[in-house]
Amino acid sequence: MMIPFQNAWPYETVMGDLYVSTCPFCDAENVLLPLKPKELPEIHDGKKRLLVFPCCHNKITLIDADQDYLLSDGPLSKRMV
Repeated sequence: MMIPFQNAWPYETVMGDLYVSTCPFCDAENVLLPLKPKELPEIHDGKKRLLVFPCCHNKITLIDADQDYLLSDGPLSKRMV
């Protein structure tokens, strides 16, 4: 099954923490996510994970993750990143 690109959001790992350059909801910059890199393999293997953005408290359900993108069960943005 192919996940639509609008359901993906890029992230970066910096010194053991996960960041997004901008929040898909409120456009806050350099948002530290309440998620650790060691959780990504579990998400990739099928474990769903609720992610609450600390900047605006919007929630998404992560259904997959790769080395570059977090994948949710719904659209994150109408604009391309």
